[in-house]
Amino acid sequence: MAAMKPRTGDGPMEVTKEGRSLIMRVPIDGGGRLVLELNKDEANALRECLVGVTDA
Repeated sequence: MAAMKPRTGDGPMEVTKEGRSLIMRVPIDGGGRLVLELNKDEANALRECLVGVTDA
């Protein structure tokens, strides 16, 4: 039986590059992480959306 590890949302948001993809891990309320695989075009579109709402 595999060891059970607690799932917590603790920890920073992080993005790593794996091959041609970017892997983004976002802590979520209630524990766990949202894990997204993005390509370069999707990451740029996400950036534009965030800049639009944060007025950066």
